[in-house]
Amino acid sequence: MTGGIASGKSVVAARLKERGAVLVDADALAREVVEPGTEGLERIISEFGPGMLDDDGRLNRPRLGEAVFGNPDRLSALNAIVHPLVRARAAAITAGAGRNSVVVQDIPLLVETGQGAAFHLVVVVDAPDDVRVQRMLDIRGMTVEAARSRMASQASRSDRLAAADVVLDNSSTLQHLLDQVDRLWDVRLVPFAHNLAAGTRAPRRGGPVLEPHRDEWAVQAARIAARLVAAAPELILAVDHVGSTAVPGLAAKDVIDLQVSVQDLEAAEKLAPFLAAAGFPAVRGAESDTPKPGDPDPSAWQKRFHANADPCRAVNVHVRAAGSAGWRYALMFRDWLRNDPSALRDYQAHKADLAGRFADSATTRAYAEAKEPWFTDTAWPRMSAWAEATGWVPPSYPS
Repeated sequence: MTGGIASGKSVVAARLKERGAVLVDADALAREVVEPGTEGLERIISEFGPGMLDDDGRLNRPRLGEAVFGNPDRLSALNAIVHPLVRARAAAITAGAGRNSVVVQDIPLLVETGQGAAFHLVVVVDAPDDVRVQRMLDIRGMTVEAARSRMASQASRSDRLAAADVVLDNSSTLQHLLDQVDRLWDVRLVPFAHNLAAGTRAPRRGGPVLEPHRDEWAVQAARIAARLVAAAPELILAVDHVGSTAVPGLAAKDVIDLQVSVQDLEAAEKLAPFLAAAGFPAVRGAESDTPKPGDPDPSAWQKRFHANADPCRAVNVHVRAAGSAGWRYALMFRDWLRNDPSALRDYQAHKADLAGRFADSATTRAYAEAKEPWFTDTAWPRMSAWAEATGWVPPSYPS
């Protein structure tokens, strides 16, 4: 969880703790790791000098703040000391939490330090800049200049919102904010934690509902892809946004499809527990795509399939060996639709027809099965001809 100064983050943290969260407060830990006798304080004195101590031998925070404010090099030196110690302490607290616990790490500089990909969710407490300035004037007695200077030293509001999986709006009343926190806890955090502990995907209900294309799908896909890579960077060659949500202008179900490229299926098996820990458990019974005509090797269409444990963000993760037939098809199909307007129109019409036919279905299974012949009989020959005519080739990765 993060948020800019005067956004109301402390209120949210307190409410989550009331609801049962294990709260890890980065600011509190930052004070703890520089207490007298700690490695952190010794390293700060070595870097900044004994003048950083007060008369009681404790860290003189205002003096240290003056030494680093407006000086990026000095601030970087301080962060290089404190941040690793805080993260180690936070990791120890997290490791000691119960299996079904919801652990909330309150990190003011999460966006600035690029830590978002390390967590299952990033929650941003948000309020417009002018509202935050007024709060600093009313509650903290700051001047407008001082308030805006503090805000300017942090990530911009737009950068924080871009990093957010969840945004809690604190531009209205306190009760409005608390209601959002309670809903987040009940609807998303607790079920998510349960699914993670059980190693199961979140249930999906209802028939196919197509939505107009949303630009935010690409933003969400990039954020989730970074989370996947962070889970096991040594095993993952690339993560690509594929499927309908990856095609601008195409209506789609609100499901993000990601293709994870690995060296081979052995690597895919090794990757499975890391993806599960990151919030994407394996789904058995979906280990193969449908082979296309002319391919004599069905094994080239093998994959490993994972899906979201998060009940509020549907994600399909297709783990395929780089260079395999199924891997190549997913990338070619996406690029064909992105570059051939007639293909996009035809596929859109086909999807809309099937979505209407299966609108009353309890799941999307029948809809997906009914689409499959179109992929083989229509898409396969047309996009193969397109690829040959345009010289399309898939990406290559270092071995």
